[in-house]
Amino acid sequence: MVRKRQLFFSLFPAAVLAVTLCTAGLPAIAAPVKPTPKIDFARQVQPLLKAQCFQCHGAGQKSGGLSMDSRTAFLKGGASGAPLTPGNSGRSLLVARILGHGGKPRMPLGFAPLSPEQISLLRSWIDEGAPWPAGAAVKKHWAYIKPVRPRIPTVKDRAWVRNPIDAFVLSRLEREGLRPSPEADPVILLRRVTLDLTGLPPTPKEIDAYLADHSPNAYDKVVTRLLNSPHYGERMALPWLDAARYADSNGFQQDGDTYQYVWRDWVIRALNANMPFDQFTIKQLAGDLLPHATLQDKIATGFNRCAMLNGEGGAIPEEARSVILFDRVDVTATTFLGITLACAQCHDHKYDPFTQRDYYSFLAFFNQVPETGVPPGGGQYRIAEPAIPAGNEAQMATLRQFEAEIAAAKARASYYEQQHAKEISASQARWEASALNGAGTPAKLQPWYAAGPFAANSFDAAFDTPSEPEKKVDLATAYQEGRLKWVEHPEWTDGAAHALPLAGENSATYLYRVIHVDHSTPLSVSLGSDDAIKVWLDSKLILADKAMRAVAPDQEKVTLQLSPGDHHLLLKIVNAAGIAGFYFNVIAQGTPADILAILKTEPGARPAPDSAKIHDYFLANDPPIVLKDRLKDVSDLEKQRDDFQASLPRVMIMSDAQPRKTHIFERGNYLSLGPLVHRNTPACLPPMPAGYPKNRLGLARWIMSPDNPLTARVQVNRYWQLFFGNGLVKTSENLGVQCDPPTYPKLLDWLAVEFRESGWNVKDIQRLIVTSATYRQSSKVSPALWRRDPENRLLARGARFRLPSPILRDLALAASGLLDPRIGGKPVYPYQPKGIWDGLAITHERDFTYPQSTGRDLYRRSIYTFWRRTVAPADMFDTSTRTTCKVRLPITSSPMYALTTLNDVTWVEAGRVLAAHVMEEAGPDPNARLSEAFRRICARRPDPDELHILCRGLNRALADFRADPSAAAAYLKEGATPPDKTLDPVQQAAYAAVCLAIFNLDEALTRE
Repeated sequence: MVRKRQLFFSLFPAAVLAVTLCTAGLPAIAAPVKPTPKIDFARQVQPLLKAQCFQCHGAGQKSGGLSMDSRTAFLKGGASGAPLTPGNSGRSLLVARILGHGGKPRMPLGFAPLSPEQISLLRSWIDEGAPWPAGAAVKKHWAYIKPVRPRIPTVKDRAWVRNPIDAFVLSRLEREGLRPSPEADPVILLRRVTLDLTGLPPTPKEIDAYLADHSPNAYDKVVTRLLNSPHYGERMALPWLDAARYADSNGFQQDGDTYQYVWRDWVIRALNANMPFDQFTIKQLAGDLLPHATLQDKIATGFNRCAMLNGEGGAIPEEARSVILFDRVDVTATTFLGITLACAQCHDHKYDPFTQRDYYSFLAFFNQVPETGVPPGGGQYRIAEPAIPAGNEAQMATLRQFEAEIAAAKARASYYEQQHAKEISASQARWEASALNGAGTPAKLQPWYAAGPFAANSFDAAFDTPSEPEKKVDLATAYQEGRLKWVEHPEWTDGAAHALPLAGENSATYLYRVIHVDHSTPLSVSLGSDDAIKVWLDSKLILADKAMRAVAPDQEKVTLQLSPGDHHLLLKIVNAAGIAGFYFNVIAQGTPADILAILKTEPGARPAPDSAKIHDYFLANDPPIVLKDRLKDVSDLEKQRDDFQASLPRVMIMSDAQPRKTHIFERGNYLSLGPLVHRNTPACLPPMPAGYPKNRLGLARWIMSPDNPLTARVQVNRYWQLFFGNGLVKTSENLGVQCDPPTYPKLLDWLAVEFRESGWNVKDIQRLIVTSATYRQSSKVSPALWRRDPENRLLARGARFRLPSPILRDLALAASGLLDPRIGGKPVYPYQPKGIWDGLAITHERDFTYPQSTGRDLYRRSIYTFWRRTVAPADMFDTSTRTTCKVRLPITSSPMYALTTLNDVTWVEAGRVLAAHVMEEAGPDPNARLSEAFRRICARRPDPDELHILCRGLNRALADFRADPSAAAAYLKEGATPPDKTLDPVQQAAYAAVCLAIFNLDEALTRE
């Protein structure tokens, strides 16, 4: 039967054109249905009983006296009698109770009734005699048994089989009396595999090249090209970001931004490079613990630093840290093991064999990170330690250049020091005598003076914008000349917190005092501020912290290196809201005690380490004049390096620098500490091999060890989900007892073993899937096959599903020619509804105006869109919220699709830019123009009937725009790309409306 399509158009006053594509499929050819194979208790019945019945009748629970822990106990029954009559489901009490017959409550009590399919399964099992594994105990769940490579089945239609995947699929189809569908149309297949592997549509040039290649391996060459595309990593990273709950902000009220995009770019590069999956996993879980860990190894661990960070004022640090630990356990167990370990946070798992001890022993691997749980306050970025600077390649090259220049400057200083050794030695001797003589002479601190407050529009502006006091290069002269209104505050005593008068919201207040010393001496001081603080000594900035906090002692500590004479200290306190305040106290002055102790010994009697320590201290604190310029070169370069390093993005990483004891939390409450536990893996799984370190690195290696039964299964199941819409196990987030049973268990095990034994080669296993005859089938479906298998679990046809919104946006940009193909980099801010972030600006702590990008950044791929956790991008309507780990997203047909793809600026602009292209490139013929536009979006050319409908829609749009040329002009102004003034605006607007309609075809929105 020839596939028919019908397009329906409706034109609105704003010239927004909608098209709906309806399809009817081919009938499948079916042979007589063969007898259903016997029920597999372990794979089919046991999970059902555990999911629906064990809460009351299993795991030691005996509600009504009935236990299902063993076949003997089950047959014995409870207060109501025996539940089973093996061989006769009609006489079995179990069936009567789950149907609600006999006037008794329907089971399971208090829960939704069983589905007809589940009831039918139990009936069939009972009619077969209720077979149960030998012995009293139920055998181990299949997913917890190491997969072994099954024998590849033999099939009748061997010509259809392209690789072992097809043999497994065809073997079952033949048993079911079904035949596979024919291969998809070449253009549809090309569009399918291109979208699957790169997330972009094929270009007209790629389509023409594929159709012109008549070699037997033409399709294989396409797959190779796509796997080697730099856009492959972008496509494969999308589900990985959902799993890692990646976002560009922390979440919660203050929702500070982060630099975790550095980790996102690492993922894209690793996927493009086909990094073996074992390395990919180990680096992300424990790259910092690898021997000789590189910067990139440390960046990889950002995977487990993508959790939400609660920076609200009322957040309790230890509680917030515990929540992060819980999240870390969940994301690791779900992503790599496909298990619901989080269920054991408060009690032993009800269904899977995981205990609460297992949970906290697993958590102990992550309980060594030097983190407080709360990010520091203030400003746009809120980065929680540990974090490292990590710029792009050019930036890191600049940093390496600074290090080389510093090393060279130190070498020059060392050489100069050798040339003037006698003079420097004499200078050190004079300094040592002076330090001993002045050890007890205290510094003289004059009273504080204050100026301000100086108001600003935002907290960021108040911190960053220099006000009058800090503009003065010579602060002492400016003070003496009275050019600023300084108010003396003799009542401010050191060692106490003081409120600043008149300070208002988003304002800066400056504090000034003079410090006099008779001898060269260091002065260590403690500082506190409400909120942010900057400190200058003699006009040199020595401290800057854009914090949001209440004032307290010891929030900052600095050491002031003072030479004989007066020194001018300037503080800038930046207040966000409420009362401003500051704290200052001297905590140590003069030469440190350990240095003084050495100075009191004769130079000739000092051990070499002590002599070196004294010499280094002397050079750092009172360098001799003869060496001062050389040392200043070093310090200047170090400051330039530090300033440059401070400008780099700082990605949050993992670290084991703070060992902690881990306890079981009673009922999951972090305040109720139970027994102490040690780092270990779940007892029901193979133990960690001897020799593995009991840290995150050992955990990562255990996850990837050959004996682990879960990891390989979980990953190949997710790859299958990517290409078929559903995994072989539909519940890809859970392969435990309550999982959806695998439709092809032997195929799943074969793929798992193949993946593991290939050296964890991701591209190879994906190539195997997309080159199989199973993948290449047409997605057309007959009514009979639809009724038989609506979800395509038997795989008798190709998969067909709605594309996710990030891919739809990329498709529109690519088809129109707007797409900027650059890989990686900072997140961008494409079109969003006006004022989308305005609701966040409730405390005025920072500016939450949406900073829409300009130029090429407007057209970057969706993976680079800035993702704010509190307000996700409005055009990403069917994706993860990026707050928790998600490895399976629903495939929806939400009305949000039409609302977005018919009205969003991105799609409207893409439609008119595409219209301009086809008008210029396809000649004057409307049929040629419309056919080319259709092809760029759907890959194929429209058939005559479809082209006729497109022309009819064009004519209607032309008529409307000719009647109202101003509407055409307004329509062409949508988006930042200027309209082509060489084209007739009425015609351009009409073609733009039709192109927008094609973008909204069911075929355009669907991966066929």
